[in-house]
Amino acid sequence: MMSLVVRESAAAADDLAGAIAAFTGGAPMKTGRVKLDIATLVDNGNTVPIAVSVESPMTPADYVKTVAIFNERNPQRDVAIFNFTPASGRASASTRIRLATSQKLTAIARMSDGSYWQHTVDVIVTLAACIEGDGNGG
Repeated sequence: MMSLVVRESAAAADDLAGAIAAFTGGAPMKTGRVKLDIATLVDNGNTVPIAVSVESPMTPADYVKTVAIFNERNPQRDVAIFNFTPASGRASASTRIRLATSQKLTAIARMSDGSYWQHTVDVIVTLAACIEGDGNGG
């Protein structure tokens, strides 16, 4: 089983590090196991495909509980949160997001043993997504 939580865009005062710390409770993170798959050069930020996967046996003793994707410059720092159980079979998900501008994206996996794993990708957006309506379709 997997569930997805997607939040509406809203102004966020917290920075990327603060949003990640709120998710991890300040726990240390390791690099590896997580793969955030997103193009490093995006022509149009209005619809950007992303995928995330985590190396895990997905057994009752060792599985991925949650994967969260965070961004550096969109109004809402947490883009998506995916919840998994051992019944998921594998820890992978994909969706499309909007990117306001060029920025850093980080995927964090919370494992059943309480450890956190991360992968960060820098993405260059050549045509930024429209964030607020201006009356002209943007």
